[in-house]
Amino acid sequence: MNQITHWIDGKPWVGDAERRGPVFNPATGRQSGEVDFATVKEVDEAVTAARRAFDGWRSTSLAKRTATLFSLRALLADHVDDLAALVTAEHGKVRADAAGEVARGLEVVEFACGISQLLKGEFSEGASTGVNVHSLRQPLGVVAGITPFNFPAMVPMWMFPLAIACGNTFVLKPSEKDPSPSFYLAELVAEAGVPDGVFNVLQGDKVAVDRILTHPDIAAVSFVGSTPVARHIYETAAQSGKRVQALGGAKNHMVVLPDADMVEAAEAAVSAGYGSAGERCMAASVLVAVGGCGDSLVEGIRRRVDRLEVGPGTDPRSEMGPLITAEHRDRVASYLDIGTHEGASVVIDGREHPNNGEEEGYWLGPCLLDEVSPAMQVYRDEIFGPVLSIVRVESLDEALELIRTNGYGNGAAIFTGDGAAAQRFETEVEAGMVGINVAIPVPVSYYSFGGWQGSLFGDLHVYGPDGVRFYTRGKAVTSRWSGIRAHHATLAFPTTATSDSR
Repeated sequence: MNQITHWIDGKPWVGDAERRGPVFNPATGRQSGEVDFATVKEVDEAVTAARRAFDGWRSTSLAKRTATLFSLRALLADHVDDLAALVTAEHGKVRADAAGEVARGLEVVEFACGISQLLKGEFSEGASTGVNVHSLRQPLGVVAGITPFNFPAMVPMWMFPLAIACGNTFVLKPSEKDPSPSFYLAELVAEAGVPDGVFNVLQGDKVAVDRILTHPDIAAVSFVGSTPVARHIYETAAQSGKRVQALGGAKNHMVVLPDADMVEAAEAAVSAGYGSAGERCMAASVLVAVGGCGDSLVEGIRRRVDRLEVGPGTDPRSEMGPLITAEHRDRVASYLDIGTHEGASVVIDGREHPNNGEEEGYWLGPCLLDEVSPAMQVYRDEIFGPVLSIVRVESLDEALELIRTNGYGNGAAIFTGDGAAAQRFETEVEAGMVGINVAIPVPVSYYSFGGWQGSLFGDLHVYGPDGVRFYTRGKAVTSRWSGIRAHHATLAFPTTATSDSR
C-alpha cells in the first residue's frame, strides 16, 4: 500500500498522521494507497519553512534562479513518462493524455525560464529637472496554490514555477484523490537545486484549505476548481487580506455553423467532449448546431463514437479512461435520466458502451443528448463528465445569446469557414478564451489562462503575463540626486512644472 505524505522544508514529512484518506486506481476500483491529511500544525510547519526560506530566495540573483529553473525543465523533460504514469494510476487518464498534461505544464516552466526578461522594469530619465522615475516588481512572500484532481500535474505547474521564478516561496495543496504527482514534482524540484522550503506540498482536505485561506503569513492564493468553491475561496481569502485568483467551473459552448466541415466539427467535438472522460474545465459540453446542421453533426459524432476505445490508461488501445470515483461516475450517469425526464433524447448512452477495463472500474462511455434546451438541468449544470448536449438554434445571434446568458465564461469555440462570422464571434462572445476552428482554446504559456463571469473570481488570470503580475507587486521610485536646495522648500504639492522652476 503506497503511503503518500507531505513535502515540507525540502524533505518528506516524518510523523504520524492524525487522519488519512484512501487513494484508488479508477481503472480497477481498488485502493492503491493512503494519503496523509494535514492538520493545522502541518500547515503552519510548511508556511514557517516557506517564510524562513523567502528572504534568501528573493535575494538570489535572477541568473541563479533562471539556471535552477532550466535544471527543473531538464528533469521534467527526462521524467515525463514517470510523471504521466502516476497521473494514469491515480486519475485514470490514458497515457497519451497524461503525457500531454505534463507537456503543457512543462511549457509554463519554459516560460518561467525567461523571468529575467519578464521582470524588467521601466526607467524615465529627466521626468522633471534632475528627477528620474523607475519601476520595479517584487515578490509577495509566501504564496499558496490549491489545485484540482483533473490535472494533478499540469495545474500545479501553471502556478509554482512562475511564483518561485518571481522570488516567492510556495505551498501547494493538491487534490487528495490523486496526490502522488505533486509529491513527485517536489522531489524533482529539490533535485533541480531549489533550496529547502521554497516549494512545499501539503496533502489533505478542507482542514488544510481553511488554514491556508486565513494564515496571516500567506500573501496570495491561486485556486482551480468548481464555481461554488472558487467563490468561497475568493471571499474567504480576500477577507483575510490576500491576493486571490480563483478559477471556477465552465459550460463551454462549441458553435457549429452550417458552412463548417461537419466531419472535422464532429471529430473535434468528440475530442473536446470526451477526452479525459470530460473531466476538463475546458471540455466542450454544449454543441450549438446552427441553422439545421444538427442532424449531420449527430451522425458524425455517432460514427466516431462507435470506434472510440474505452479502457485503462495503461492499455495503448484506450482513447478514454474511467472517471475519478464511483460516486462521480454515478452522478454523471444520472444526467441521462434527468435529461430524458426533461424532454431531451438520449442519442448515445455511455452506460452501454463497451470497455476493456475491469468490472469494478469507474466506467462510463461517451454520452450524447439531443434536443436540449437552456431551461433543462442538463444544460445549466456543470456535469464534468463525458456528456455532450446538443442545442439547436436558427442563427449566430441565438448562439451568442446562449453563451452570454449561461452564467459561465471560460471558453467558447466556433467552427465555420466564414471569416466575417468568425470575426464577429471573436469580438462579441462572452468568454475569456475563444477558439476559431479550435475546440479546446487553451492558450499557450506566454498568454494567460482564465475565463469570465462565473468562471473566474479575481482580476488576473493564471500563468503568462498575468501570472507574473499576480505573483509580484509593483513599485514606482522617484529619485533626485542633484540640485537639492533646502531654502527652496515649499509645502505645495509637487508637480513636474514646479520642479522644473527650481
